[in-house]
Amino acid sequence: MLHIAPWPVCGALMQGAVRHLSAHGRLLLYGPYRVAGEPTSAGNEAFDADLRSRNPAWGLRLLGDVLDLANGAGLHLTERVQMPANNLLLVLARPRS
Repeated sequence: MLHIAPWPVCGALMQGAVRHLSAHGRLLLYGPYRVAGEPTSAGNEAFDADLRSRNPAWGLRLLGDVLDLANGAGLHLTERVQMPANNLLLVLARPRS
């Protein structure tokens, strides 16, 4: 959903997840991301352009920016899984105490 929502929604999602997840709960994010240092597929480039043409507040997010907001909210990445069609599954959790 992060690619079809204005950027501030990402921070709100992270803050809400920290507030509502149980101690062992996980936040799962699925979708296309831009990853620094990794090429973006032609399909994802076209998808990003299409999204931005519909709404300039939409578009593929930089994975590093998403993880920065997660970390700032108190979540950390525990797993990154490559999925079909150039998507990623991200598993975020609270740090273990």
